Amino acid sequence: MSSFALKMFLATMAVAVMTTAAVAQADLINFDLHPNPKFVSCLGVAGGPQPTAHVTVKRGKFADTLTIEGNNIRPHLAFDMFTVQRSALLSNGNADPNFTNFGLAWYQSDLQASALGHFKTTIKTILLDQIFGFDPDASLSPTNSFHVGFWFNDPNDANVNGCTFDITKPTPFNGEHKAGPVAMISVPDNHTNLGPLCTNPNTGTNPPSCNP
Repeated sequence: MSSFALKMFLATMAVAVMTTAAVAQADLINFDLHPNPKFVSCLGVAGGPQPTAHVTVKRGKFADTLTIEGNNIRPHLAFDMFTVQRSALLSNGNADPNFTNFGLAWYQSDLQASALGHFKTTIKTILLDQIFGFDPDASLSPTNSFHVGFWFNDPNDANVNGCTFDITKPTPFNGEHKAGPVAMISVPDNHTNLGPLCTNPNTGTNPPSCNP
């Protein structure tokens, strides 16, 4: 093969690889959040349908748009939404027995249920395939947060209707760093163990990573 032909071949292969990567990245994704099994009874209305939360994310040129909509929530409950590194749930929605902590967390928005138990909120930021944080002072290298979840803003709201939460040990998931437990959160992919904000997984690494 001549030098020119070799260069043309390599250029063609490079374009093919980039095209494949571009096709693999979804421009619109939808996924559901799953309730924390320990706190379902205080998240919804007694005797009512199970609480639901659905997320839609649309890729943008400079930032992505996420819309989250919840239904069948106990009226007037307040929550705090974060993107986090890890989920407390398995891919089937059950509690992960090996869960230790959520890892890196980014505060994204407040949520508030109406008198009808509904909320809908939209945010615009970097989300799909690239959301990450780092902190040299803490020796934290660039770390992705591909999961979406929301926490009870008031710890007392997670200590009623059969739920048990130690309100003397709040979690840091609100502006005052005195929140309750996670109420609903996304689940990892069954094959890659990545959160749903990664649309283009790289299974050639161990563990799988995300192509930005």
